[in-house]
Amino acid sequence: MSIEHQPIGTPIEHPHATTVLLLGTLSVFCCGALGPVAWALGRRAMNEIDASGGAFGGRIQVMVGYILGIVGTILMIFVAFLFLMMLIGGGA
Repeated sequence: MSIEHQPIGTPIEHPHATTVLLLGTLSVFCCGALGPVAWALGRRAMNEIDASGGAFGGRIQVMVGYILGIVGTILMIFVAFLFLMMLIGGGA
């Protein structure tokens, strides 16, 4: 008995899984501008993994990179806000 549209064997890792994880990590630790990139690329990769019907793996890597991209974006906005407040406040 076979299930239609079910791939045979183990799923392969999505081509962007490691990239999303790397971009998300870098957005938190050194370059916040990579956060929106990880966020968008991660969302697209998760949609492709869901639509593949089990042919693609690496969902955990993509999810972690996606969440780190969101956190990196929030941190980038927070740091930009603090910098702006320091510029407005002067040298106090």
